[in-house]
Amino acid sequence: MDSMPSIPAGEESPRDWLELPRDVTLTILMKLGVVETLEHAQFVCKLWYKLCKDPSMWTSIELDNMLDLNTSFSNRHEMALNAVDRSCGGLVSFSTKAFATDHLLMYIADRASGLKCLRFACCEFLSGIPNAVKKLPLLEELELTMCWFTEEEIKAVVLACPLIKTFKLNHQGSRDPDFANDNEAFCIAETMPQLHNLQMIGNGLTNSGLEALLNGCPHLESLDLRSCFHIDLSGDLGNRCVERIKSLRCPHDSTDDYMYVSTDEEAILSYNEFCKFM
Repeated sequence: MDSMPSIPAGEESPRDWLELPRDVTLTILMKLGVVETLEHAQFVCKLWYKLCKDPSMWTSIELDNMLDLNTSFSNRHEMALNAVDRSCGGLVSFSTKAFATDHLLMYIADRASGLKCLRFACCEFLSGIPNAVKKLPLLEELELTMCWFTEEEIKAVVLACPLIKTFKLNHQGSRDPDFANDNEAFCIAETMPQLHNLQMIGNGLTNSGLEALLNGCPHLESLDLRSCFHIDLSGDLGNRCVERIKSLRCPHDSTDDYMYVSTDEEAILSYNEFCKFM
Protein backbone atom coordinates (compact mmCIF):
# COMPACT_ATOMS: atom_id res chain seq x y z
CA MET A 1 0.00 0.00 0.00
CA ASP A 2 1.32 3.46 -0.87
CA SER A 3 2.58 5.44 2.08
CA MET A 4 1.46 9.01 2.80
CA PRO A 5 3.66 11.58 1.06
CA SER A 6 6.30 12.92 3.38
CA ILE A 7 6.52 16.61 4.26
CA PRO A 8 9.81 18.19 3.15
CA ALA A 9 12.16 19.11 5.95
CA GLY A 10 11.64 22.63 7.25
CA GLU A 11 7.99 22.81 6.17
CA GLU A 12 5.08 22.71 8.62
CA SER A 13 2.23 20.24 8.18
CA PRO A 14 -1.07 21.76 7.00
CA ARG A 15 -3.16 23.10 9.89
CA ASP A 16 -6.33 21.23 10.74
CA TRP A 17 -8.81 24.01 11.46
CA LEU A 18 -11.08 21.60 13.30
CA GLU A 19 -8.42 21.20 15.97
CA LEU A 20 -8.52 24.86 16.94
CA PRO A 21 -9.97 25.58 20.39
CA ARG A 22 -13.68 26.35 20.27
CA ASP A 23 -13.28 29.94 21.48
CA VAL A 24 -10.60 30.63 18.85
CA THR A 25 -12.81 29.29 16.05
CA LEU A 26 -15.75 31.30 17.37
CA THR A 27 -13.64 34.47 17.37
CA ILE A 28 -12.63 33.85 13.75
CA LEU A 29 -16.22 33.26 12.65
CA MET A 30 -17.35 36.44 14.39
CA LYS A 31 -15.11 38.40 12.01
CA LEU A 32 -17.37 37.37 9.13
CA GLY A 33 -20.42 39.33 8.08
CA VAL A 34 -24.02 38.16 8.23
CA VAL A 35 -24.09 37.19 4.55
CA GLU A 36 -20.78 35.30 4.67
CA THR A 37 -21.91 33.40 7.75
CA LEU A 38 -25.40 32.45 6.63
CA GLU A 39 -24.55 31.82 2.97
CA HIS A 40 -21.20 30.04 3.32
CA ALA A 41 -19.43 29.55 6.66
CA GLN A 42 -22.16 27.61 8.41
CA PHE A 43 -22.12 24.96 5.69
CA VAL A 44 -18.38 24.20 5.89
CA CYS A 45 -18.74 21.45 8.50
CA LYS A 46 -20.92 20.30 11.38
CA LEU A 47 -18.78 22.11 13.97
CA TRP A 48 -19.01 25.43 12.15
CA TYR A 49 -22.74 24.95 11.63
CA LYS A 50 -23.16 24.51 15.38
CA LEU A 51 -20.94 27.50 16.20
CA CYS A 52 -22.78 29.70 13.71
CA LYS A 53 -25.93 29.12 15.75
CA ASP A 54 -24.26 30.21 18.99
CA PRO A 55 -26.07 33.36 20.29
CA SER A 56 -22.72 34.95 21.18
CA MET A 57 -22.05 35.16 17.42
CA TRP A 58 -25.00 37.50 17.01
CA THR A 59 -24.74 40.12 19.75
CA SER A 60 -23.72 42.60 17.04
CA ILE A 61 -25.32 42.50 13.58
CA GLU A 62 -24.21 44.61 10.59
CA LEU A 63 -26.18 44.44 7.34
CA ASP A 64 -23.87 46.49 5.13
CA ASN A 65 -23.79 44.37 1.98
CA MET A 66 -27.31 43.03 1.69
CA LEU A 67 -27.91 44.78 -1.65
CA ASP A 68 -24.95 42.93 -3.16
CA LEU A 69 -26.79 39.63 -2.85
CA ASN A 70 -28.08 38.19 -6.11
CA THR A 71 -31.39 37.20 -4.57
CA SER A 72 -34.88 38.53 -3.99
CA PHE A 73 -35.82 41.16 -1.43
CA SER A 74 -37.87 38.60 0.50
CA ASN A 75 -34.83 36.30 0.81
CA ARG A 76 -32.71 39.16 2.10
CA HIS A 77 -35.42 40.05 4.57
CA GLU A 78 -35.65 36.44 5.80
CA MET A 79 -31.87 36.38 6.22
CA ALA A 80 -32.01 39.51 8.39
CA LEU A 81 -34.79 38.01 10.53
CA ASN A 82 -32.77 34.80 10.86
CA ALA A 83 -29.79 36.76 12.16
CA VAL A 84 -31.96 38.46 14.78
CA ASP A 85 -33.46 35.11 15.83
CA ARG A 86 -30.01 33.61 16.36
CA SER A 87 -29.17 36.29 18.91
CA CYS A 88 -31.83 34.75 21.20
CA GLY A 89 -32.61 38.13 22.74
CA GLY A 90 -28.95 39.01 23.31
CA LEU A 91 -28.63 41.52 20.46
CA VAL A 92 -26.74 44.62 21.67
CA SER A 93 -25.89 46.45 18.44
CA PHE A 94 -27.65 46.54 15.07
CA SER A 95 -26.64 48.54 12.01
CA THR A 96 -27.77 48.49 8.41
CA LYS A 97 -27.06 50.39 5.21
CA ALA A 98 -29.61 50.77 2.42
CA PHE A 99 -31.65 47.83 3.69
CA ALA A 100 -34.40 48.09 6.30
CA THR A 101 -38.16 47.76 6.72
CA ASP A 102 -40.57 48.69 9.47
CA HIS A 103 -41.29 45.00 9.94
CA LEU A 104 -37.60 44.24 10.53
CA LEU A 105 -37.32 47.19 12.89
CA MET A 106 -40.28 46.10 15.02
CA TYR A 107 -39.04 42.50 14.88
CA ILE A 108 -35.81 43.68 16.51
CA ALA A 109 -37.59 45.85 19.07
CA ASP A 110 -39.84 42.97 20.13
CA ARG A 111 -36.93 40.53 20.56
CA ALA A 112 -34.00 42.64 21.74
CA SER A 113 -35.07 44.83 24.65
CA GLY A 114 -31.43 45.04 25.72
CA LEU A 115 -30.33 46.75 22.48
CA LYS A 116 -27.91 49.62 23.14
CA CYS A 117 -26.94 50.76 19.64
CA LEU A 118 -29.13 51.21 16.54
CA ARG A 119 -27.73 52.59 13.29
CA PHE A 120 -29.44 53.24 9.95
CA ALA A 121 -27.80 54.71 6.84
CA CYS A 122 -29.35 55.45 3.44
CA CYS A 123 -32.66 53.85 4.41
CA GLU A 124 -36.11 54.91 3.29
CA PHE A 125 -39.65 54.31 4.49
CA LEU A 126 -38.92 53.73 8.19
CA SER A 127 -41.91 55.43 9.73
CA GLY A 128 -41.94 52.89 12.56
CA ILE A 129 -38.77 54.08 14.29
CA PRO A 130 -40.55 56.18 16.97
CA ASN A 131 -42.67 53.21 18.07
CA ALA A 132 -39.70 50.83 17.95
CA VAL A 133 -37.33 52.87 20.09
CA LYS A 134 -40.00 53.15 22.79
CA LYS A 135 -39.47 49.41 23.31
CA LEU A 136 -35.72 49.82 23.75
CA PRO A 137 -35.20 51.29 27.25
CA LEU A 138 -31.42 50.62 27.25
CA LEU A 139 -30.75 52.32 23.90
CA GLU A 140 -27.70 54.59 24.22
CA GLU A 141 -26.79 55.32 20.61
CA LEU A 142 -29.01 56.09 17.61
CA GLU A 143 -27.77 56.94 14.13
CA LEU A 144 -29.91 58.16 11.24
CA THR A 145 -27.57 59.01 8.37
CA MET A 146 -28.89 60.01 4.97
CA CYS A 147 -32.30 58.63 5.85
CA TRP A 148 -35.43 60.23 4.49
CA PHE A 149 -37.82 61.34 7.20
CA THR A 150 -40.35 64.12 7.44
CA GLU A 151 -39.83 66.81 10.04
CA GLU A 152 -42.65 65.34 12.13
CA GLU A 153 -41.09 61.87 12.02
CA ILE A 154 -37.74 63.22 13.18
CA LYS A 155 -39.47 65.04 16.02
CA ALA A 156 -41.29 61.84 17.02
CA VAL A 157 -37.99 59.92 17.08
CA VAL A 158 -36.29 62.54 19.23
CA LEU A 159 -39.20 62.68 21.66
CA ALA A 160 -39.08 58.89 22.02
CA CYS A 161 -35.36 58.87 22.96
CA PRO A 162 -34.83 61.28 25.90
CA LEU A 163 -32.11 59.11 27.51
CA ILE A 164 -29.90 58.60 24.46
CA LYS A 165 -26.27 59.63 24.98
CA THR A 166 -25.07 59.50 21.35
CA PHE A 167 -27.22 60.76 18.48
CA LYS A 168 -26.16 61.00 14.83
CA LEU A 169 -28.57 62.82 12.54
CA ASN A 170 -26.73 63.40 9.28
CA HIS A 171 -27.98 64.92 6.04
CA GLN A 172 -26.59 66.13 2.74
CA GLY A 173 -25.66 69.74 3.43
CA SER A 174 -26.34 72.72 1.20
CA ARG A 175 -25.27 76.37 1.08
CA ASP A 176 -28.68 77.33 -0.28
CA PRO A 177 -30.23 79.86 2.15
CA ASP A 178 -33.57 78.05 1.85
CA PHE A 179 -31.92 75.00 3.48
CA ALA A 180 -31.40 76.83 6.80
CA ASN A 181 -33.69 75.35 9.45
CA ASP A 182 -33.40 75.09 13.24
CA ASN A 183 -36.36 72.82 13.94
CA GLU A 184 -34.33 69.64 14.45
CA ALA A 185 -31.79 71.43 16.62
CA PHE A 186 -34.53 73.00 18.76
CA CYS A 187 -36.24 69.64 19.20
CA ILE A 188 -33.01 67.93 20.26
CA ALA A 189 -32.20 70.75 22.66
CA GLU A 190 -35.63 70.53 24.28
CA THR A 191 -35.87 66.75 24.65
CA MET A 192 -32.35 65.24 24.87
CA PRO A 193 -30.69 66.74 27.96
CA GLN A 194 -28.57 63.60 28.54
CA LEU A 195 -26.71 63.83 25.21
CA HIS A 196 -22.94 63.44 25.38
CA ASN A 197 -22.20 63.08 21.65
CA LEU A 198 -24.03 64.73 18.78
CA GLN A 199 -23.24 64.46 15.08
CA MET A 200 -25.24 66.66 12.68
CA ILE A 201 -23.24 66.58 9.46
CA GLY A 202 -24.93 68.55 6.69
CA ASN A 203 -27.65 69.95 8.95
CA GLY A 204 -29.33 73.28 8.18
CA LEU A 205 -29.13 74.66 11.72
CA THR A 206 -28.13 78.29 12.29
CA ASN A 207 -26.48 80.02 15.25
CA SER A 208 -29.84 80.09 17.02
CA GLY A 209 -30.12 76.31 16.82
CA LEU A 210 -26.52 75.85 17.95
CA GLU A 211 -27.02 78.11 20.94
CA ALA A 212 -30.14 76.15 21.87
CA LEU A 213 -28.13 72.91 21.77
CA LEU A 214 -25.46 74.31 24.06
CA ASN A 215 -28.10 75.47 26.52
CA GLY A 216 -30.30 72.38 26.37
CA CYS A 217 -27.59 69.68 26.38
CA PRO A 218 -25.33 70.51 29.35
CA HIS A 219 -23.41 67.20 29.14
CA LEU A 220 -22.41 67.60 25.49
CA GLU A 221 -18.74 66.63 25.00
CA SER A 222 -18.54 65.88 21.28
CA LEU A 223 -20.18 67.94 18.54
CA ASP A 224 -19.75 67.36 14.80
CA LEU A 225 -20.96 70.29 12.68
CA ARG A 226 -19.18 69.51 9.43
CA SER A 227 -20.94 70.80 6.30
CA CYS A 228 -23.35 72.82 8.46
CA PHE A 229 -22.94 75.94 6.33
CA HIS A 230 -25.52 78.16 8.01
CA ILE A 231 -23.68 78.71 11.29
CA ASP A 232 -20.90 81.21 11.97
CA LEU A 233 -18.34 80.28 14.63
CA SER A 234 -16.19 83.38 14.27
CA GLY A 235 -17.64 85.25 17.29
CA ASP A 236 -18.56 84.59 20.90
CA LEU A 237 -20.61 81.51 20.02
CA GLY A 238 -17.57 79.91 18.43
CA ASN A 239 -15.47 80.70 21.50
CA ARG A 240 -18.12 79.15 23.70
CA CYS A 241 -18.06 75.97 21.62
CA VAL A 242 -14.26 75.75 21.83
CA GLU A 243 -14.29 76.24 25.59
CA ARG A 244 -17.19 73.92 26.26
CA ILE A 245 -16.87 71.06 23.74
CA LYS A 246 -13.96 68.63 24.11
CA SER A 247 -14.23 67.30 20.56
CA LEU A 248 -15.50 69.89 18.07
CA ARG A 249 -15.70 69.41 14.29
CA CYS A 250 -16.39 72.71 12.53
CA PRO A 251 -18.46 73.36 9.36
CA HIS A 252 -15.49 73.50 6.99
CA ASP A 253 -13.46 70.67 8.54
CA SER A 254 -12.53 67.78 6.24
CA THR A 255 -15.05 64.98 5.70
CA ASP A 256 -12.46 62.56 4.32
CA ASP A 257 -13.18 60.12 7.16
CA TYR A 258 -16.94 60.26 6.45
CA MET A 259 -18.07 57.61 3.97
CA TYR A 260 -21.19 59.38 2.67
CA VAL A 261 -21.77 62.41 0.45
CA SER A 262 -21.94 65.37 2.83
CA THR A 263 -22.96 68.23 0.49
CA ASP A 264 -25.08 68.75 -2.61
CA GLU A 265 -21.92 69.91 -4.42
CA GLU A 266 -20.30 66.54 -3.73
CA ALA A 267 -23.42 64.78 -4.97
CA ILE A 268 -23.23 66.64 -8.29
CA LEU A 269 -19.52 65.87 -8.67
CA SER A 270 -20.10 62.19 -7.87
CA TYR A 271 -22.90 62.02 -10.42
CA ASN A 272 -20.78 63.69 -13.08
CA GLU A 273 -17.93 61.25 -12.43
CA PHE A 274 -20.37 58.36 -12.65
CA CYS A 275 -21.69 59.61 -15.99
CA LYS A 276 -18.18 59.54 -17.48
CA PHE A 277 -18.20 55.76 -17.26
CA MET A 278 -21.67 55.28 -18.71
